[in-house]
Amino acid sequence: MTKLFVKRFSELAEQLEAVDAAKRSSASPVTGAVSFYVDQNALLNWKVKAKTLLINTCGESSHHLTSFIAAERATGFSTNYDILKQLRAVFLAAKEDFEGGYLNSIRNLVQAEVFTSELEQAEQLLSSGYASAAAVIAGVVLETTVRNLCSDRDIVHGKLDKMNADLAKAGAYNSIQQKRITALAGIRNAAAHGNKDEFNPADVRGMIDDVERFLATTLQ
Repeated sequence: MTKLFVKRFSELAEQLEAVDAAKRSSASPVTGAVSFYVDQNALLNWKVKAKTLLINTCGESSHHLTSFIAAERATGFSTNYDILKQLRAVFLAAKEDFEGGYLNSIRNLVQAEVFTSELEQAEQLLSSGYASAAAVIAGVVLETTVRNLCSDRDIVHGKLDKMNADLAKAGAYNSIQQKRITALAGIRNAAAHGNKDEFNPADVRGMIDDVERFLATTLQ
C-alpha cells in the first residue's frame, strides 16, 4: 500500500505540472496587466483526485487536508492559476512528508492511543473475570499491529502465522519475538474457540503485558 501511495503522489504531481504547462495568458483591457489561467475542468479533475489521496494518507482532520481546502478558495482578484500554485505548495508538502515517513509517525501516535484504550478494556475484562474476552481483544490489537507492520514493509497480508514469519524473515524483529507472537496467537485462538482449558487468567495477564511491550517497540 505504501508503494501504491508513493506512485499515486508521483502521478498526481506529474498531472499537476501538465495542467500548469497548458496555462494561457490574458491581458486586462483596462490595465494591460497579464494574468494566467488554466483549464478549469482539468484543475477540478486533479483537485478531486489529490484530495482523495490526502484523505487516505494524511487523514480527514490533518493540517495538510485543511490547508488544501483553504487553498481552493479564491481570494480577491486571484485567478485559478493562483489557486493552482497554492494547491501545489500544499500537495508537495504532503508528498514530502509522506515519502519521508513523517505521516507514518502521526498514524502511529493515533494507533497507539486507540490500542492503549483497547488494552485497558482487556485489563478491565480480565479483572472482572472475563479472561477469554480479554484475550480476544488483546489478540485483535496484536494482529492489527502485525498487519500494519506488513503494510509498512509491503508484505502481503495473510494469516497471522504467515505474516509473523514474513516479518521475522524481513528483519522487522528477531526469532524470539516471532515465537512469542506465535504463543500469544495461540492464547487468542484458544479463547476465541472457547478452549478455556488451554490457558488461564495468568496467561492472559502476561499476554496483555507482552502486547503492550510489542506496541512500545513497533509504534515509534
